[in-house]
Amino acid sequence: MHKVTTYLLLLFATASFAQIRGKITSANGEPVPFASIGIENTYNNTSANENGMYELNIKKTGNYTLVFQSIGFKTRKETVNVTSLPYTLDINLQDETYTLNEVVISNTENPANRIIREAIAHKKENSEKAGRFEADFYSKGIFRVENVPDKIMGIKVKEEMEGDIIDSTGSGVLYLSETVSKITFEQPNNLKERIIASKISGDDNGFSYNTALGTYYNFYNNYVEFNLKMVSPLANNAFNYYKFKLEGSFFDDNNNLINKIQVTPKRDKEPVFEGYIYIVNESWAIYAVDFDIKGYRMQEPILENLNLKQNFSFNTSSRIWAKNSQIFDIRAGLLGITFSGTFTHVYNNYVFHDHFDKNTFGKEIVYIEEDSNKKDSLYWQTARPVPLTEEEVKDYFKKDSINTVTKSPEYLDSLDRKYNKFRPFDIVSGYTYRNSKKHNRYSYDGILKIPTFNTVQGWTFNTGLSFRHYDSDEKKYTSFGAKFNYGVAEDRLRVNGWFTHRFGKVGTFYLTGGSIVEQFNANEPISPALNMISSLLFKDNYMKLYDKTFAKLSYGREIFTGLNMGANIQYLRRKQLFNNTDYVLIKNDHDYTSNNPQAPNDYTTPAFDTHNLMKADIGATIRFGQKYITRPDGKINVSTANYPTIALQYTKAFAASDSKYEYDFIAARTYYNTTLGNKGDFGINLKAGKFFNADNIAFMDYKHFNGNQTHVNSGNSNTNAFNLLPYYSHSTNDSYFESHIEHNFKGYLMNKVPLLNKLQWNLVVGYHGIATPNYTPYHEFTAGFDNVGFGKFRMFRIDYVRSYQGSGYVTDGVMFGLKFLDIIQ
Repeated sequence: MHKVTTYLLLLFATASFAQIRGKITSANGEPVPFASIGIENTYNNTSANENGMYELNIKKTGNYTLVFQSIGFKTRKETVNVTSLPYTLDINLQDETYTLNEVVISNTENPANRIIREAIAHKKENSEKAGRFEADFYSKGIFRVENVPDKIMGIKVKEEMEGDIIDSTGSGVLYLSETVSKITFEQPNNLKERIIASKISGDDNGFSYNTALGTYYNFYNNYVEFNLKMVSPLANNAFNYYKFKLEGSFFDDNNNLINKIQVTPKRDKEPVFEGYIYIVNESWAIYAVDFDIKGYRMQEPILENLNLKQNFSFNTSSRIWAKNSQIFDIRAGLLGITFSGTFTHVYNNYVFHDHFDKNTFGKEIVYIEEDSNKKDSLYWQTARPVPLTEEEVKDYFKKDSINTVTKSPEYLDSLDRKYNKFRPFDIVSGYTYRNSKKHNRYSYDGILKIPTFNTVQGWTFNTGLSFRHYDSDEKKYTSFGAKFNYGVAEDRLRVNGWFTHRFGKVGTFYLTGGSIVEQFNANEPISPALNMISSLLFKDNYMKLYDKTFAKLSYGREIFTGLNMGANIQYLRRKQLFNNTDYVLIKNDHDYTSNNPQAPNDYTTPAFDTHNLMKADIGATIRFGQKYITRPDGKINVSTANYPTIALQYTKAFAASDSKYEYDFIAARTYYNTTLGNKGDFGINLKAGKFFNADNIAFMDYKHFNGNQTHVNSGNSNTNAFNLLPYYSHSTNDSYFESHIEHNFKGYLMNKVPLLNKLQWNLVVGYHGIATPNYTPYHEFTAGFDNVGFGKFRMFRIDYVRSYQGSGYVTDGVMFGLKFLDIIQ
């Protein structure tokens, strides 16, 4: 009974706090979803919800002229005398009637093309009019799921979600949230947002991701960002991508002639929109857009369709057409599961500026106010411009009630008792003990992890123990633990441990130490899993290991926005290891190479003598144009600027058991990634370094380059590794210059080739090079295809590679990119 009463009160509050409210319907009585409602000649706007219900806040009673606008319907004005609040006004909208002048066959230009040319010619002017403003912003997002199966790949999915998220049919609301903020914007992309209120269904401690950041889509620009740069129908080169048809014209409430133009792609597979754009005659401003964005066109195969609607309102005083609402309807699917979502954005109370002070926009782009996620229901009833639907009210009520229960001490104790119960099988599978009140967690990893194989240790088994504590109030984090590694062929157990503590804004300390096996190239160019496959199936043991006993203390922090620095000092005892097994599963027609990377056929001579050494490192990373989001629980850096990143390093090796192992080393790196319009993504990574007094240093201290001899990689952007370079063939203790350049055309060329465009593959070209004093320069040239696969599963990449030493050809080969490798390794 108590729950029913609470629910009814919530519904009552939703209605009683409305100012002017009502329902918008069509001529046949159907709700008109997401219609725009505003007071004439102001920017006091709101939007109806998906059921046609609306609420418009006003400050006082009096006479108001309301404007109701929705794509496909006649704009309607209604003057009301509000004598008391709330005031109810239900509105019926009539279908828009379009007129089209008699078509005369002649050599004159298509009338739609003429209108679009005028809109393109005037887009800078129209964009600048609304290009600098302050406004109130509201966002609501709801994401649903349907047809959730009982199991996916043997994992019980429906059982875990049923009750809290989905019903017995496998349907329910996955995510519901709202945001209220104030935004300041200056074209083309200066945005500052102050979030006043944030609400997530079922989470009273989180912050909504529904913000203005990343959702300001301006069709006056040449490109509109949706995962990749989509070509705007008002781009300078729009006629290369679109066909336009004038479907008709109508007059709005201010006697402006509005032209409805159908937008059709010339080629289906390119990053283009389709639908309708409405252009105001004479001013050539955008009145509204209604576009469909197909998932395959933005290279998001799981996404089936995204419908985007924007409505603009006109103020006769400012003479500016300003966006008042923006609606997304999303539909996606995978493995038979359907996902759908609606995101509503309302822009309100515009204040336009001729210019802003130079300090208006800084590095902080979003500021989330303290306790913005603690606003009560009274606040939301007065601040929410779009009324909740019954589905949303139910979801808030259910999940917030569950959240209240699950955060109670009694529930946390009962949950801990449930999950902390020890079972005999936990010895094998692993065990975690929780203390939710104190935010502590103790974990044992078990011994069921998939073992790996290498020729030094044979089959290796791993487990670990750990402790974790996080204090959200003090923003402090502490964890420590130990990892255990046992090699069967070597018959040796190695143990290493770590301790990590973060002191809020002061920085983070790391203490690690113990005994491990490590690759001579500490960047680990070959993963244990891939090395195991190469060894057991082809008898190729590419991974070369040595024994490292160490203790290391590290510290890192952000000095200021854009500059991060870190330092460490470590003690090392390093010892050569040898092969201990010749085991193989399939191919056994040759011997394994030795574990000495410098002498693969010498099984007795060590690569180095056992020695002790101290090393100190200091490094800095500079991100030009770095911006950030300020949250009550910390700071999040956001890469929004089109600038390169620079990294600097200095290493000092000293106090060695033999002075020949001591050296100095300096290195620098710059990397840069950018999108070149709709012509794809360009990436470059340049590295350089120099050793001093390093003639006889240990081989693991050399500069090693990330080679590859397996013909398999992760299939991602390849600007940090080579494709056919043997792992240790060009290692150096002198100076070096390394370069990686890659351009992924993201379909720019392939989309224009008949038949090939149906594959939806992306052409990728690249170059990789090394220059050192001891070798003529090494080069690799690559050409291949990304986004390879079928349907919604595009997890592969294929590259053809040719390598040269100096001007001489070395070898060629095919590289297979498997994008799921990063998940399973």
